[in-house]
Amino acid sequence: MLHSQTAVHLRFLLNSSRKASQPFLGNQSHGLFEGQSAPATLGSVRLRHSRVSNTFDIRTMEKLEELGDITRLSDHVVRVLGQNPGKFTLQGTNTYIIGSQNPYILIDTGEGLPAYTPILNNALEGLANPTQPDVSDVVLSHWHHDHVGGLPAVLNLLKERWESRNPGQTYTPPRLHKHPFKEDAIGAHHTEHNQLPKVLEKTNPELFTPPPNGGPFHDLADGQTFKDPVNGATLLRVLHTPGHTADSICLYIPQDRALYTADTVLGHGTAVFEDLASYLSSLNKMLHFGSASSLHIHTEKDIDLEYVSLYPAHGAIVSEGRETISTYIKHRLEREDQILAVIKSPVPAELLGEVSSTPSEDDNLWTTWTIVRVLYKAYPENLWLPAARGVDLHLRKLESDGLVKRQGGEGVKTKWRLLSSRNSPNL
Repeated sequence: MLHSQTAVHLRFLLNSSRKASQPFLGNQSHGLFEGQSAPATLGSVRLRHSRVSNTFDIRTMEKLEELGDITRLSDHVVRVLGQNPGKFTLQGTNTYIIGSQNPYILIDTGEGLPAYTPILNNALEGLANPTQPDVSDVVLSHWHHDHVGGLPAVLNLLKERWESRNPGQTYTPPRLHKHPFKEDAIGAHHTEHNQLPKVLEKTNPELFTPPPNGGPFHDLADGQTFKDPVNGATLLRVLHTPGHTADSICLYIPQDRALYTADTVLGHGTAVFEDLASYLSSLNKMLHFGSASSLHIHTEKDIDLEYVSLYPAHGAIVSEGRETISTYIKHRLEREDQILAVIKSPVPAELLGEVSSTPSEDDNLWTTWTIVRVLYKAYPENLWLPAARGVDLHLRKLESDGLVKRQGGEGVKTKWRLLSSRNSPNL
């Protein structure tokens, strides 16, 4: 967990036929979870939704705070649990109803389990405006299935609720919002792991209001706001925060002085990511959002951008928001420093030529695998292959920073040459 000083015991369910020296799979839907900062206190390494391995920390699950199915967090926010608890989703996916009265904004739809729909139905009871729709806008935080899979069922529910109280009256279905993918965005959204296209195929197009271009989604933009239809106050402000996925967003909720963080920062443990450089940049963007240091002139107008708490998509409310984000950043930079320290040192004799069976002049270069062997030498070998995924993501960032350069090879056999002894830029 977050920088615990005690190593957490893990059980890895690895395919027994898969050898540790095989290249790891680069297109995993969630990626690597690392729970500790230093090799001596490595807490957990998890490949989430991965074809390589799954892990489960039993003690962690037992310690999770119990969350109610429906929890009113404030006058403007109700949390509705997605009914999908598990080793990758913690207590389940948190969906949120935003607004003082209907029509509301719904953040995420869960993964589509039948148990979620009646819970959401109960959360929507007691509408202040029965002649208005329950929900005007559905905001999807990113493409992962546990956030979008419930879309067809949710839209059906909203139509059914309208017809039950306004029979024969014209229904205005909600708009669907998601941040678009950039053409060159890094991530697994272009693989079979992205089930959103299939979800949309199952969604009745008459149950949502499309944008003028005819697509399903109204594209979200960084800095975009959603207003309260009652008083015009800002309910949500969009922050594009890629890294966990290319389309990941956070949402600032000014009335609560809270930042909805989706999967970029969790209520328990640390998060996985697809692109480390983008992820660190997004964490820093979140850390400084609304702070005086990020503003050329801090005026009265800017004060409402300050936040205190985090509302994550998995886990309980994080009361010390900025402190937690700072810890996330520190954790990643510490891991980066450890990797650089290894590459700056000579390859131990016992590791020379370990990955390659054919000796060559490049045997004195570090590989992803030999770096893992050093960083994780105190831990069971069945941790090393999934750990290589996280090391590879760090090395890719170091390469983009101009500190290392790949010298051939694939997967764990990729060789790396040190280009500069300076530290990576401290974000």
